[in-house]
Amino acid sequence: MTSKTKGQGAKERTAVPAKHVRRELLPDQSAALLQELHLLTRTGDLNADAHRKLKQINHLAGMLGPDLDAMFERVAEPKLLDAGAGNAYLGFVLYELHFAPRKRGEVLSVEVRPDLVARAKERAQRLHYDRMRFLDKPLAELTADVQADFVVALHACDTATDDAIAHGIHTQAPVIAVVPCCQAEVARLLQGGSAVHRSLGPLWRHPIQRREFGAHLTNVIRGLVLESHGYQVTVTELTGWEHSLKNELILARKVQKRNGLAIQQLGALLGDLPPLDMKLLRDVPAPV
Repeated sequence: MTSKTKGQGAKERTAVPAKHVRRELLPDQSAALLQELHLLTRTGDLNADAHRKLKQINHLAGMLGPDLDAMFERVAEPKLLDAGAGNAYLGFVLYELHFAPRKRGEVLSVEVRPDLVARAKERAQRLHYDRMRFLDKPLAELTADVQADFVVALHACDTATDDAIAHGIHTQAPVIAVVPCCQAEVARLLQGGSAVHRSLGPLWRHPIQRREFGAHLTNVIRGLVLESHGYQVTVTELTGWEHSLKNELILARKVQKRNGLAIQQLGALLGDLPPLDMKLLRDVPAPV
């Protein structure tokens, strides 16, 4: 059997026919919404690519459920910001599961691509999701008056994840949850630095290892930045690796004004590395 045939077979085995789709859904999730999102086919089947995508979205929705329930108990009209929303799949799913049944609150999706925003607006109108709003602009251009009780970012590319974190910190969002996507900034900043950094330089000397080390270091710094600004941070796997290689969930809950230990740890870590002019570190300096 050729490798191509093997790959095709694996893909076919992950597809789900319509008669078995219900077991892949969350308890209050409708097949109608997933068809509207084109995650289900017209005949109700779940193809392999959509299956992987739905697994990621539903796992994240399930993991965020307790914090979303707590938000509704705490706030009369809560607002969720879906940052770097893309097609807004996550926003639509969370709206159906949490906002529509309670008939209150708002989901605000922010996406830089105007075609995706226009498509999402039309979809929300067809579904009568009246408390979904959409902004066509870069995350970095969000002003401080765009506040949210909950900030989420699922696979916002490269520094867009940092823009979501920065906005959440600046507006003191009670909960920030991000699943980073491609993370190339730190790898670029490390390039060429291995020769002059004798002790740690071998960690990023080879390009493939520089990408992996850079991605890991990026998420470590993100966690410490959040902790330094008073967030309690949990880092965990989102779903099985067979569904996504971009699989790290950083979940942060605001519990205090600042964290002196995290500030020290972040400073010590950065002091052991070549100078890293990261956008996140420029946008969100350590608290004083």
